[in-house]
Amino acid sequence: MDVVDQLGSLKEGKLSRRKFTKSLLTAGIGVATAPLATRMASAAAEDQGTFFTWGGYDIPELFVPYKEKHGELPNFATFGGSEEALTKMRGGYVVDVSHPCNSGIPRWIASGLFQPIDTSRLSNWQDVMPELYNLEGNIVDGKPYLAPFDWGQTSITYRTDLFDLEGEESWDMLWDERYTGRLGSLASGGDAWWCGAIKAGVDFKNIDTPEAFEKIAAAMRAQRPLIRLYTDDTTTLEQALASGEMVAAMTWNSSATTLKAEGVPVRFANPKEGALTWVCGLMIHKDAPNLDRAYDIIDSLLSVESGKFMINDYGYGHSNGKSFDAFDEETLQGLGLSKNPTDILAAGHFQIPQTQEWETKMNALFEEIKAGF
Repeated sequence: MDVVDQLGSLKEGKLSRRKFTKSLLTAGIGVATAPLATRMASAAAEDQGTFFTWGGYDIPELFVPYKEKHGELPNFATFGGSEEALTKMRGGYVVDVSHPCNSGIPRWIASGLFQPIDTSRLSNWQDVMPELYNLEGNIVDGKPYLAPFDWGQTSITYRTDLFDLEGEESWDMLWDERYTGRLGSLASGGDAWWCGAIKAGVDFKNIDTPEAFEKIAAAMRAQRPLIRLYTDDTTTLEQALASGEMVAAMTWNSSATTLKAEGVPVRFANPKEGALTWVCGLMIHKDAPNLDRAYDIIDSLLSVESGKFMINDYGYGHSNGKSFDAFDEETLQGLGLSKNPTDILAAGHFQIPQTQEWETKMNALFEEIKAGF
């Protein structure tokens, strides 16, 4: 299938943006990713629900049940970080379903912009693992506000043929001056700041103290001259790693899984200090204009079909326990996963919800550091 044919399949929802990008990577063609999401969103019918999510989740593979029911994909809007998404919605942007992570749950609920989830309207809820929805601050008056969807790690994807590892895998790899200008990082403080805390030896229970801010800021400033690129566009990081432009980058599980599938010699590090671990999920806006479709979006994302795709193609854990039945333990271990999410989440550093004041201060400081101040 040539590029023109693939573009046609992309628009018709027969080919995902990620698979389209993979094909171009294989052919040595770079792509600008942002406009595709816009075109996909505008192609969907106005009466479909809208899913406000991270880039890479706006794909047909996650919405097979939804499309079978409605004949169309949902509308998609993407954000680079969950704080960006919440700020936009506080400014009046209304969607049906959003995709935050566990560290933001109390702040998102406190915003007053979301409604509790009626789990009786979700056919897949009975298969969702309880340990993933019994998160700090999620259950209010017996009802969850966030339906867990994906879980995983933030760590280091590195080129095993280009990065000369000295000793154990460690967060020090992203502070290695030998590779100045060949290291990359996620741009959101929701990942980078917390990983900086691990590097600086700050206990997450004390991450809100003045001393913690000083230690983490010092670590991030020391790293700044070494970083070639800060971005939350995972495709950009993957392209740079595939070409050898970068030798290591802070990524989520999916980048290593994607690159390995393309034959790029990479490894997703298991740093001796521990990886950052997280659970992300789905919340419904209090003024969701398409409430029935909002529940259909969530139910599709919680389906076994979506779970199998998330595990196999992205290397993420999924909230539907039945999704894991298609994989043996050896395969899951190779992906850094387990049928028991607690095994993975507890082995790393699990994010702890913080106040809005902390979040605002952290993001402002990190933006200053990225700008060179």
